Amino acid sequence: MIPVNSVLQVGQFPEIMQTEIDQRLKTAKLLDPQGKVPAGNFTAILTRSNTVISQSLLEQVTGIQMIATCGVGYDNLPLAYLQQKGIKASNTPGVLNDAVCELAIGMLFGLLRRIPQAQEFVQTSAWSKAPFTMTTSLAGKCVGIAGMGRIGQDLAKRLEPFKVKIAYTGPNQKDVAYEYHPSITALAQVSDVLFLACPASPETEGMINAQVLAALGAKGYLINVARGSVVNEAALLVALQQKIIAGAALDVFENEPNPNPGFLKLDNVLLTPHIGSATSETRQLMTNLALDNLEAFYNLKPLLTEVKN
Repeated sequence: MIPVNSVLQVGQFPEIMQTEIDQRLKTAKLLDPQGKVPAGNFTAILTRSNTVISQSLLEQVTGIQMIATCGVGYDNLPLAYLQQKGIKASNTPGVLNDAVCELAIGMLFGLLRRIPQAQEFVQTSAWSKAPFTMTTSLAGKCVGIAGMGRIGQDLAKRLEPFKVKIAYTGPNQKDVAYEYHPSITALAQVSDVLFLACPASPETEGMINAQVLAALGAKGYLINVARGSVVNEAALLVALQQKIIAGAALDVFENEPNPNPGFLKLDNVLLTPHIGSATSETRQLMTNLALDNLEAFYNLKPLLTEVKN
C-alpha cells in the first residue's frame, strides 16, 4: 500500500493517465512545477518524463526519497543531485517500445512516400489537373539507427521485412546482426535513412550537426523519435532549406510545444507533436509501471525499473 498523500504529483497528466493514478492512490498535486509546493510530508514524487524536476524543487521538499517518472527518458531529473542525496528514481522502459516503433515506421513511409502531401493533393482536387509527384521507395536502402537500445533493436526487427540493410552506432557494439559504425558521421555516410533512437545525454546533445547532415547527403532522410536536444536544429534547418538532405521527420523538438517556426515553412518535413508513446494502451501501461515502482518502494522491495546513475 502507498500511504495517503505521501506522494507529490508534479505536473499534469493526460486524463487517461490521471484516472489510473486516482484509482490506485491519493496524491497531493503540484500541477505547475514552478508553483507553490503544497503542505505535506512527501517521501516520493510522481511525474512525467517531459516535466522538469529541478534541484530547487527537491530542496523545498526535503523528505523525498524516490521519484517515479512516466516515460523512458530521465534527462529532466537532476541525476547528480539524486545520487548525492541517495534519492532513487525509476522510469518506464519497454512498455512504450511498440508505440514508438509504430510511429517511427509510420513517419518513415509518410516522409518517403509523401503521404500527407498526397492526401492534400486529392482533397484540393489537384489530382484532376496533374499526376502526383514521384516519391522514394524504401526497399534496397540502408537504414541507420543511432542508439541500439531497447527501442533501436525493436525498430530494427520491424524494418527487416522491408528488404533493407541495417546499420547502427552507439557507445558500444552490441550482440546484433547489424553493421556497426563507431561514429554517427560514419553511420550517416552509409545511410539513406537515419533514425535517432538514442537517449538524451551530454554525450548526445547536438550530435546531429552540419557535418553529420552533410555526410547523410542530398538523398538522405533524418527521422527523430529520440529527443530534440540530440539535433542541432539551426544546422538542420539550413540542411533542409538548402536541400543538403532530402527531408526530415520530427516527433521531438528543442522547444516543445513551440518548435522553431522555420520548420513550419518547409515542404520536405513531416512534423508530429511528440506522440511516440501517445496511445491509450501505452499510456496506461506506463502509468501502471510507474505506480508499481512506487508500491515497490513503499513495500521496501527493489524498484522494477530503477534508473542507475
